Amino acid sequence: MITWLRIAIGLVVLLAVTLVLLPIQLVGLRFNLKVRRYIPRLWHRVACRVLGLKVRVHGTLERSRPLLIAANHASWKDIMVLGSIADVVYIAKSEVRGWPVFGILARLQATIFVEREQRQKTGDQVDEIARRLADGEIVVLFPEGTTSDGNQLLEVKSSLFGAAASAVPHAPEGVVHIQPVSIAYTGVHGMAMGRYHRPLAAWPGDIELLPHLLGIAREGAVDVDVDFGERVDYTRTSNRKAVSRTVGGRIRAMLGARLRGR
Repeated sequence: MITWLRIAIGLVVLLAVTLVLLPIQLVGLRFNLKVRRYIPRLWHRVACRVLGLKVRVHGTLERSRPLLIAANHASWKDIMVLGSIADVVYIAKSEVRGWPVFGILARLQATIFVEREQRQKTGDQVDEIARRLADGEIVVLFPEGTTSDGNQLLEVKSSLFGAAASAVPHAPEGVVHIQPVSIAYTGVHGMAMGRYHRPLAAWPGDIELLPHLLGIAREGAVDVDVDFGERVDYTRTSNRKAVSRTVGGRIRAMLGARLRGR
């Protein structure tokens, strides 16, 4: 009973915050005001608190721009976790646009949607990413191209780093900074997360969204550790595959160390 009361109160608070911030965000999107970059962080912080996601940050966000963040990806929670820490925009597959709830949230955060199957649109999409980077926005890329189980980093797709390559000519100093970031779901109620609770970290495809969402809210105390790694500079002479290996290696090392409790 107490659990459901807590969830109900949290949802009321989140709804109230949404009603206050939504008009401001819509105006910001309509006129491309910089305030649209800051509002999502406030909303994500409240959402994390309501869901019981306790975010701990290790390291610091790179100050240099243009900045592309490359992070591992376990579930939709990654969006809220990173969004609560920094003013970021995401690169997402076009199908997300039509998802219930998350599709709306993605559009409100000015997400860059890409259609991977339609190669004729690739140039326009890459140009949009480059423009946003050059404009000083922090763009988040999930280089695995899909979600994992949260226990490991899947193969990093070097082709996805084409966004960095395309932005180099537009960068003031001819360099795009890529910062590796790991997101590790490490505990529940202050205890190390064991195999039984691992479904709280990832979002398996055979579990419906609402039960998964309620399961996390019922726990009310999931520990998330976010590590910001050393940046990798992408220039005109950079090799995309080499950069992807370096970035992937740093994410894998940070994620592995954090899951092992180091």
